[in-house]
Amino acid sequence: METIEKERPIRSPCVGACCPGERNLCTGCLRNAMEIAEWGVLDNDEKRAVLALIRRREKGEVC
Repeated sequence: METIEKERPIRSPCVGACCPGERNLCTGCLRNAMEIAEWGVLDNDEKRAVLALIRRREKGEVC
């Protein structure tokens, strides 16, 4: 019987420093409230998309 290995869920980028900033983004992880609230129900591809947005926010490319 063939076993299919399931991909592990991607961990939250939360750093435990939750504080809303000027752009309605957490100053700890740079996610907005909706991204934080939905994290637990997102699939890994959706989580990767949020992580890509965070990287762009870090560079000042997007809000």
